Formats: sequence, C-alpha cells, structure tokens
Amino acid sequence: MRILIVGGGVLGTLHAWQAVERGHDVVQLEREPEARGASVRNFGLVWVGGRATGAELDTALRARRLWERIGERVPALGFRANGSLTVVRTEAELAVAQESAASAEAADRGYKLLDATETKNLNPALRGDFLGALRCERDAAVEPRVAQPALRAELERSGRYTWRPGREVRHLSATGVVDDRGERHDGDVVVFCTGAWTGGLVRELAGRPPVRKVRLQMAQTEPLGEELTTSVADGDSFRYYPAYRGPALGTLAATQPQGDVAAHHRMQLLLVQRLDGSLTIGDTHEYDEPFTFDVTEDPYEHLTDVASALLGRPLPRIRRRWAGVYAQTTDTGRIVHRERVADNAFLVTGPGGRGMTCAPAIAEDTAAELGL
Repeated sequence: MRILIVGGGVLGTLHAWQAVERGHDVVQLEREPEARGASVRNFGLVWVGGRATGAELDTALRARRLWERIGERVPALGFRANGSLTVVRTEAELAVAQESAASAEAADRGYKLLDATETKNLNPALRGDFLGALRCERDAAVEPRVAQPALRAELERSGRYTWRPGREVRHLSATGVVDDRGERHDGDVVVFCTGAWTGGLVRELAGRPPVRKVRLQMAQTEPLGEELTTSVADGDSFRYYPAYRGPALGTLAATQPQGDVAAHHRMQLLLVQRLDGSLTIGDTHEYDEPFTFDVTEDPYEHLTDVASALLGRPLPRIRRRWAGVYAQTTDTGRIVHRERVADNAFLVTGPGGRGMTCAPAIAEDTAAELGL
C-alpha cells in the first residue's frame, strides 16, 4: 500500500515511521522547507508523570517505550531516560507531591518523593532553597530541533520513503493529492497531520475540527556549564497537569494563588537541558484568538527568577526567544482528534501539549485503525 502523509512535524513523521515499519511505501509532504511549527518549538519532553489517569496515561507509557526503542535505532534523536524533578518550595506544594507519591498509580508513573538533600544529590545543579521534589523516573527527553530530520534519515534507509518539502497540498482526489505546483502524488490512503494549520484544504474537508489553538512563549539559554541530570519543573506545574488533581491541589489553589504575571500568562516553569548544554525554558499559555504577534518580556523575567531560584545561581543569558501555536482537541476525553474526512483520507490533529510525548503511540493507533 502507498501512504501519503501531509505534514512534516513529529506527528506526521511518526505516522510515516509506523507505515514504513509495516512494510508500506510512504510519501511525506510538507508545505514549508522544513517543519517549523510546534514540533520544533517545544521542550522535547516525553512527559509521563502529569498525564491523566486512564487512556492518556496508558498512551503516554506506551509512547515512552516506543520512543526508547526508536532512540536505540536513531541515536541522533538524543533520547535519554533522564526522568524529571518537580521541585517544591512551600508546604502546600509539598502536600501535593506527597499526595501524588502515595497515589495508587505512583509506581506506574515512577513517582518518588525526595527531600532537599536527595534532590540535590540526584541533580547537583539544583542548589537553591527548596523542600524537596517529586521525582518521575518515567519521564524522558529528545531533541526537538533535530528529531524530524533524524527520523527521516532513518526512514530513507528503507528505500520505501520519500520526503517532499515545500509543497502545499491543494486538492484531494480518489487516487491521491495535488500540490500547489500542480504535481500529483498518488496514494491509497492520505493522512493529514497538519497541526495547528486547519485552514485551506483541511477546512474544505473537515469544516471546523473540534480543536482549539494554544499559543506559548519559550526561550533557550546559553550553555549552563554543568549537567542538569533531570528535566525540572516548578510547583506551578501541578496546576496544569491532570495527574495532580486532588484535595491537596485544591488547598494549594486556595491558599497559594499565583502571582500576577504567572496567573495572567497561565505559567509554569519547565526546564530541559539540550545536548549542547543550553536550557530550554518555558512556558506560557494563551487561549484567546486572535493571538498577539509579539512576545512580551514579563513572562521571561518571571521564568528567569524562578529558574535562578531553583539553580541557586543566575540563569545563563537567553539567546533565543520564540512563540509557538499548537492545536488541542476540545474533547477532554480524547487524546487526539482523529476522523475520516473522505473515503481515502483521515485527519489526525489536536494532541495539544501531549504531542511530543504521545506521537509514537498516536501514530500506532492510527495505523491499527486503518488496518495498515
């Protein structure tokens, strides 16, 4: 079977991976010269610890295993099973960590509560004042800026994969698609993985998919100069991930409101070290369109202050700042929006902030649904 994948981000590329693994020929089309959306504007986190109980956690755990397997074949992904630490600085945050570490799913998620000394022993770069941390051993990381090219290089070794960048798909027919150069690409099945781009042909085929767009701001620093042995989150991240919902989180929300900047921009700190030693930091969440076209400085000052407090030293100079937009399904009971939009075509979009984490498993599920 010949599969056409429309979209060059991580979701599209992992769909191509699954199809090639099953023995099919794949052509992957991307409207830009290289993927430039949320797939490269993220932390590269394989974030298991915060996922919702049930299908979301199961999908994340399966994706985590798939990422490790893929990383063994594609070292350039930079996969590392580094785990994470959610560092707590107040008694209210500590109570959330304690409740999570004592939950029925703690072992599945790889949770362990550490005191301040244990935290610093595990990650010596953290020299600030804090009470401890919730460790998640299942969390991991990859390099988002190089993931797609690295995966494509391995796919090309199969002899059954073709990459076609700089081509916007304009028309779907019973035998494939036509791009904006007027060139036809024949295929038996077309899978649209177009991320936050829901206009053009996607709008014609699917109307208005049940997804919303979310805008974020992030940054990358100069190299830290030492190893950050785990990914790091602050206590505000408890507020944004469903795994932590419970009585202790209710108390945290009631007794420890976020500061004005963090609340206005719906912020948490996530901190991931890249292979070159630099740090990716973020992030904000903006939900109301039309989004602003500029980045604002207050969130970066907040992130710098929080990260510096955890590190116990000034954060390295920020060398890159950016904004990104991802699509998130509005059905909270679903991990991704997947629908048949024509007899031979499917749309897969809206994983939200779970995209990098869950992409391998989402693609595996699509392949199963299509009978590939």
